[in-house]
Amino acid sequence: MEKEWIVLSVGGSLLNDGKPNVQMACALAKIFDSTGKNMAIVVGGGKEARAASDSARKKFGNEFDADLAGIKITRKNANVLRKALGSSAGKKIFEDFEEARAACKKQKYVLMGGTIPGITTDADAALLAEAIGAKKLVNMSKTAIFDSDPSKNANAKKFDILTHAQLLQLAQKSDQRMAGTHFIFDLLACTLIARSKIETHFIDGRDESDVKNAILGKRHNGSIVK
Repeated sequence: MEKEWIVLSVGGSLLNDGKPNVQMACALAKIFDSTGKNMAIVVGGGKEARAASDSARKKFGNEFDADLAGIKITRKNANVLRKALGSSAGKKIFEDFEEARAACKKQKYVLMGGTIPGITTDADAALLAEAIGAKKLVNMSKTAIFDSDPSKNANAKKFDILTHAQLLQLAQKSDQRMAGTHFIFDLLACTLIARSKIETHFIDGRDESDVKNAILGKRHNGSIVK
C-alpha cells in the first residue's frame, strides 16, 4: 500500500455487552481520529454474538451455523463504529479482503467484521494486515497477555514483550476453535502474524492512553509481540 496502515482488532467485548455500545464506539472514534493514522479495523462480536452462536448451535446442531450467527453480530458492531467514524470510514462493512484492500486507496478507515465460519476476527485482522502490508497490529480487548488467566490466578505473570513463538505456545493451550470461546489470540492468528513478522500490541481497549500510545508507537501498559 502507498500509505502506512495500522490494523486494529477491536474486541467485541468493548463494543457489545448484549447490544452495540454506541457511546463506546464514539469514544473510540474520537481516539482514532486524534492519532491521524490510517486504520483498517476488524470488529469482534461480544456478548450478543456469543448468545447468537449458542442459540444457533442449539437450533442447527453444528459449529458452522453457530459461526454464521456470530459473524452477523460482528458486522453489526462494525457498522456502529463505522457510523461513529463518519464519512472517512466510507459506507460499507467489507466482507472480502481484496475489496477492503482496494478501499484502502480511497478511505482513511476501512471496516470489517467476521468473514467465514471457522475464522475468528483475530485471524481476520491478521489476514487483513497481510493483505494491505501493515507492519503493526493492535489487539484491543480487556487485557494484556499473561502466562495464565489473571482472573483465576493472582500470581499470573504479565508479559511486557514476547516473541511470536512464545505467543504461539500460549495460544496452543487455549485454542478450542468454537464460536464464542475466549482466546488470548487464536492459533491461526498467531501463525499468521508470525509468518509475516507483524508486530502486534495487546492492550486494554478501555484505557484511552494505552490505545493512543499503541497506535502511535509509544510506551503502553500492554504486551508487545515481535
